[in-house]
Amino acid sequence: MRAVQLLLLSGIMLLASPVFASSSEAWAAADKAMVQACVKASGLKNARPAGKIMLFDDRVGYSALLLQGRYPQKHMNNQRGRELCLYQRSTKTASVTEADSLMAKAP
Repeated sequence: MRAVQLLLLSGIMLLASPVFASSSEAWAAADKAMVQACVKASGLKNARPAGKIMLFDDRVGYSALLLQGRYPQKHMNNQRGRELCLYQRSTKTASVTEADSLMAKAP
């Protein structure tokens, strides 16, 4: 009888355990929202991702994305450019900075 009670209690505990994993659909929606926010914050024409999203630990709370596009300023002559976007996941806000030197060859 004791074994049956123990099995029943174990089964109830398993069913009552919360699930913390996000679905693949939730991850895809979050990634899409990040890309949209980064592109919107970008100062480049035709900005688009130049790589994959880099996720930082939840204690940091940010993700990063490298963007590429063309500078819209006339004096830049439609030159290609890169920007690094930092996306704060808790507030869903994006900040960008020029990143042309990010992928430059090391001296």
